[in-house]
Amino acid sequence: MNNDLTPVEHELDFSPLHRAMTKYIDDEILSCMTTLVLRGTDVLDFKTYGYMDLETRQPLRTDGIFRMYSNTKLVTSVALMMLYEQGRFGLNDELAKYMPEWGDMQVLKLGAKNAADVEAPTEAIRIRHLLSHSAGLSYGFIEPESVIDQAYLSGGLNVLSNSSLTLEEFCAKAAALPLAYQPGSSWRYSIATDVCARLVEVLSGQTFDAFLAAHIFQPLGMVDTDFWVPPEKADRFTTMYAPVDLLDPMKPGLNKADDARAGQYNTKRAFLSGGGGLVSTMSDYMAFIRMIVNAGEWRGTRILQAATLDLMRTNQLARDVGVAFPMWAMPGTVFGLGFALKTRVGPDEPAAAIGEYHWGGMAGTHSWMAPNAGITGFCGTQRMPGFWHPFSHEFKALAYQIAS
Repeated sequence: MNNDLTPVEHELDFSPLHRAMTKYIDDEILSCMTTLVLRGTDVLDFKTYGYMDLETRQPLRTDGIFRMYSNTKLVTSVALMMLYEQGRFGLNDELAKYMPEWGDMQVLKLGAKNAADVEAPTEAIRIRHLLSHSAGLSYGFIEPESVIDQAYLSGGLNVLSNSSLTLEEFCAKAAALPLAYQPGSSWRYSIATDVCARLVEVLSGQTFDAFLAAHIFQPLGMVDTDFWVPPEKADRFTTMYAPVDLLDPMKPGLNKADDARAGQYNTKRAFLSGGGGLVSTMSDYMAFIRMIVNAGEWRGTRILQAATLDLMRTNQLARDVGVAFPMWAMPGTVFGLGFALKTRVGPDEPAAAIGEYHWGGMAGTHSWMAPNAGITGFCGTQRMPGFWHPFSHEFKALAYQIAS
């Protein structure tokens, strides 16, 4: 074991994990990959594969910068729970208490044919609903033909392409749209964590980026984590690619989707997305993960109390409600305050996987923590889309083997 991010060298013939991830690069399914396995807070295995970009084929740097997309959500949830510890709000508080624009909501009727087919809410949006994606919000791209997502797109709430709104402006637009269901009654992946980011601003009096820098990034030494990549760091920024065939995740071939020097992250943007806006490095994000698995403290800096993290790892969904996507099956998964929670294992998973808490990003960054096994995994690539891709499942299975 070691405690830094020096790659752990193995002969590929004797390292199934390294061999498997290398094959994704060789088969042109991924452009790059980095994998990390921790036992406790110690580095058990770390390796980089592939390239900073396919055009120059410069090898992936150990300090390469990645678009984190929805791995940002874990950071945002921790930030909001820091304010919870300070007594700034209660989990059952109505969101409208702090953001009045959310006080006069309407809800789509069951089977609604259009966005005007609404009814009054039977429950207010509460802050625990935001943190668990059970508020009735949506995203706009998960089911683009649905009534609710059509309303989001028509309302200018496309988080993948529109970065011109501030969090305040974004939330004002979202609050004018109907909810997909009665708050607390179901689960739907959504912009809720962006609303959490705005709530951090309202409660703290700081912009979201300033709050994260002062209270999480600087204390943990996360020197490369931000909402953009400045010019002096562009040579460490990975290029993002999209598959030539969106319907076949294992078909070879990649096309550039975002440039490392002239792309959407190379200038400051108005939208400080708490749901998906951060860039980071493996070293930085490892410090954040180590804090979480070490009961809220890392290297003398306490970010959260252990009891708060325990609460975040407690299911917040209504009875018989689970995490479900139209395109990805996630059986046996519920949701806490910022984390997805595994309540039962699949046929090829070890029993120690029960209790995993996790989430990942659309471009292929995945983190999971398994307290019953005492291990943590993080893997990252830059493939859009790369969430719930076969590589992440294979990585997890082989990580458990390494740690056994």
